[in-house]
Order: sequence, then structure tokens, then C-alpha cells
Amino acid sequence: MRPSLRRPTVAEVDLAAIEANVAELRRIAAPATCCVVVKAGGYGHGAVEVAQAAVSAGADELAVATVDEALELRDAAVAVPVLLLVEPWSLHAARDAVRGDMSVTIWSSDALGLVEEAAAIEGRVARVEVKLDTGMHRYGATPADALGLLRAVEESRALRLGGVWTHLAVADDPARPETAEQLDLFDRVAGEFAASGGSVPRRHAANSAGAIAHPRSRYDMVRCGIAAYGIAPSGAVAPLVPLRPVLTLRSAVARVAELPVGEGLSYGLGDAASTDRNVATVPIGYADGVDRGLGFGVGEVLIGGRRRRIVGAVTMDHLMVDCGSDSVSVGDEVVLLGTQGDERVDPAEWAARLGTIPYEIVTRLSTRLPRHHLRA
Repeated sequence: MRPSLRRPTVAEVDLAAIEANVAELRRIAAPATCCVVVKAGGYGHGAVEVAQAAVSAGADELAVATVDEALELRDAAVAVPVLLLVEPWSLHAARDAVRGDMSVTIWSSDALGLVEEAAAIEGRVARVEVKLDTGMHRYGATPADALGLLRAVEESRALRLGGVWTHLAVADDPARPETAEQLDLFDRVAGEFAASGGSVPRRHAANSAGAIAHPRSRYDMVRCGIAAYGIAPSGAVAPLVPLRPVLTLRSAVARVAELPVGEGLSYGLGDAASTDRNVATVPIGYADGVDRGLGFGVGEVLIGGRRRRIVGAVTMDHLMVDCGSDSVSVGDEVVLLGTQGDERVDPAEWAARLGTIPYEIVTRLSTRLPRHHLRA
């Protein structure tokens, strides 16, 4: 999608960087296959375009959180296997999942019944994957319930077991022992099922951090999300893999005001300065996904190759930038996330200043922002 000529604000997505990151993750994980997670609109980057780039780079599978996200891929003729990471909420959702040839995650007998009924109505055998709760305690079958659920899937004529999986809670901190403990429990449950005569086609546990920092967790497939977008899962994991930045968030100066000493600005008339200054207004705000917490000097942007403080309150459609005594003109490029000259602002920086994680920074970028998909 090309940026709108009606507004200079755009999120640029480097698809060549997506491809390079997926290729690197495949190299690290081999011989395990690689599933690229494209939920939440491809982590804010554009699900269909990211999916297509990932597949072109060799991704074997894609994963999403909702049936609607999977149907978006199918409507765009993305034909590779798609893993639905969450149980379907209704028979309607289960039917769409079966009709869309998705691998459906289940962890409860209720969901098993829904998918069986959906398969019968659609006249198909549904592929399901059983998720185990090995310690994160968000979703998953308990170890006590898992064996019964796995046997029920294997015995069902309407279902085919595609695999068994779990999710790692602290893989982004390689020093913590809980990852090994989760994998021990995962191995025990899967092993008990195999020992009882069950057959597990594949096992997978690794998220991006697991794939990079915990070789044991790679099993038969890795599920890479944030790393595919050029963002390390944590500072501890960052040195372990070369990733190319994918996203640039840019706009332009819309107005320049010459403010005298002591003059406040934006809502509340805060951030009065002790010197005269030039203040640039930029047409992007919290409705576009720029957190209000970045105002009052917390966040910085790039104008003219230099870092500039965001001043005053970030408003719904605009923010203001202190340019000091520097000459700034309407139309000058503003880079909010990305590189300009020798300087760079990345999602991890904003996340650190806001007390959150880079995942939230990119997934909160609004659908109002045009996405310009390119190959730099």
C-alpha cells in the first residue's frame, strides 16, 4: 500500500528485511521447520504482506490467534498450513476453521466436541493440535488431563492429531531455570502418551526466544513471532542473532511555531522552556498508536538527523517537538521509529521509556496508518 498523499504519516515495512530475518531463523532452527506468527495484523506490520514475504523466504507454516485472522490469509490465497493458536469459541468458528483447512488448537473436551461436530457437518477430518500447560498457566491442558484428551483425539474418526505443543513463559531470560522445567514436563507428558501406544506427529515449544536461545526447545518446529519483525525478544537474547529492522514510522513537519521563553504548549500548556525555541507540530498522535506517555520529553524523534524531544501532551492526531534554535521547515521529514542519518530510534527504546515491551509498541500502531510495503 502506498502512503496517502493526503497525509505524510506512514508506516513503512521492509519486506526484504522480513525475508532475511525468516531465513536466519530457519537457519538457526534447522532441521526443525519454521512457523511464522502473523497474528495481530502481522504484529502491526500487515498480516497478508508479511505472510507472503515469510513464505517466500521459506516459512513452512503460519500461526494466528483468531479464525478471522486465518480467513484473511485464506482470502488472500495464502495456501500454506495455518495454525490457530487458540481454541475456537463457537461451532460457527470451528466450522470456519475446518472449512479453511486450519490446524485447530484444543486443550479442553468442550473444544474437542465442537471441532468434532464441525468436522462432521463439513464432511472433513479436522486436524487438531493439543496444547499443554507446562507452567505459563494461561491456556492449555493440565498434565493430568492431557493424556485423556490426546487419546480422545486419536480415537476420533473426525479428528487427526497434528501435534502437541506448549508455550514458554520466560525463554527471553536464558538464565532462568523455569524453561528447562517446562520442557521437562512437556517431554514427560508426550513421552507417557507415546509409551501408552500413542503417536505424536510433531512437538513444538519454541517461541522466538526459545528458537534463538534454547536449542533444546526447537523440537520439530519453532514458532517465531517478534524476531521475524527484526525485534529481539529481549536484551539478553539480542546478541545471539543478527536481525534486520523492518519498520520505519515517518511523518513530516506540518507547522513551525516560534515560542518565547516561558511559553507552554499543547493541552494544559505544559513544558514551558527557559529559552526561546522553535516547536514543530507533527501530524501523528495517540490515535495512530503513539503512546501519550511519550510526551513531556519522555520520547524523542528524529528531524534533520538529530534527536528531538516530544514536548507537551501527545494529542489524538498530533504531537509537538522541541527543535531548540535550529531552523526547521514545513515538510521536513520526521522519523519516529527508524533511522535518519546516523541516529536511530527503535521500538525497544520507546518500550523502555514507557515501561513496556516492543511487542506492544508495534501492535498498537493504528489501522489509520497507511502501511507502505517495500523492499529496501
